[in-house]
Amino acid sequence: MSQAVRIHETGGPEVLRLETVDLPEPGPGQARVRHTAVGINYIDTYHRTGVYPLPSLPHGLGTEASGVVEALGSGVEDLAVGARVTYISGVPGTYAEHGLVPADRLVPIPDDVTDEVAAAALLKGMTVEYLVRRTYRVTKGETVLLHAAAGGVGLIACQWLREIGARVIGTVSTEEKAAIAEAHGCTHPIVYTQEDFVERVREITGGAGVPVVYDSVGASTFEKSLDCLEPRGLYVGFGNASGKPPPFDMGLLAQKGSLFLTRPTLFDYVRARRDLLASANHLFGLIGTGEIKIDVRQRWPLAEAAEAHRALESRQTVGASVLVP
Repeated sequence: MSQAVRIHETGGPEVLRLETVDLPEPGPGQARVRHTAVGINYIDTYHRTGVYPLPSLPHGLGTEASGVVEALGSGVEDLAVGARVTYISGVPGTYAEHGLVPADRLVPIPDDVTDEVAAAALLKGMTVEYLVRRTYRVTKGETVLLHAAAGGVGLIACQWLREIGARVIGTVSTEEKAAIAEAHGCTHPIVYTQEDFVERVREITGGAGVPVVYDSVGASTFEKSLDCLEPRGLYVGFGNASGKPPPFDMGLLAQKGSLFLTRPTLFDYVRARRDLLASANHLFGLIGTGEIKIDVRQRWPLAEAAEAHRALESRQTVGASVLVP
């Protein structure tokens, strides 16, 4: 038997329950992983509330974990029991002591990366990788706008963009978060609760705007983000922390300068195993050299997953957070 956090209905953090579940043997092509650290991501709250519907209820939550391979199914040849691995799951359920995972989705953890860092970094770090290298390939000297710059994705993005040589304008909610974002490579933190970020972006860029906006906030920042773009700029919406942006007239993109808009997801960028490993290895390489530091600032046991969600949704967290089975 094993312990897992599940929901029987959608709703607030109070619907999270720690339950005893069966511990099945791995089938063909699968591995059973004993979790040592579980990543917490904002997408988990979307699954809990029903913004992103789960396949059925009751159901587990969580899309990211690290641990040790405990058992292997038939046909798995390039993986050994005892190996340290990390993974992201397209089907939520990593808030648990164990995970049953397709072996080709597991990523080896390098010796110089801890299980906790891997669990805190994989989903967020690979998200940053595809955003700044593949959705829009940021180059040295460019200026970009990044919302939620002091969040888990934001702090990795600030460091990655600094490593590229880009200038980062980042929005945050408090002076404390502004200082943290700046320490991680944000060139121009903007406290959006104190000043209008559109005016500041235009001021910083001499009225030109930016070529790309990375927005994980959604509804409350969507239209104003379009006003920050230069002609033919790209709006990249990769999250909905404030809710989904409302429907809009596509003519607005023409009115604001022949703008482009995309709504990417990580799983489409790492669908092939070669892409998964390339993205993860690029991330772990930067962590290994110290170019990117993963700041795990919050830890909760599985039984306190609800508290973790309350902290995340009230914007009390900074950097990365993990559950410890």
